Amino acid sequence: MKQGDQYHKWVEWSDEDNTYIGYCPDVISGIHGHDPVQLYGELCDIVEEVLDHLRTDGRPLPPKRTRPMQDVV
Repeated sequence: MKQGDQYHKWVEWSDEDNTYIGYCPDVISGIHGHDPVQLYGELCDIVEEVLDHLRTDGRPLPPKRTRPMQDVV
């Protein structure tokens, strides 16, 4: 398993921007594109690149805080 797999990521359509937006709020603010499947792959790659950069710099990885359905009980 890749380190980035532990972070919640999703892609959704934005009517306001008229495009898909990919999110991983614990690591990056978001990216956009027109193909949701391709965008998700790019999002995963970018998250891995950011985490690799942090590791190379000796900085701590961001905490994994975003979890779907975390507050529902």
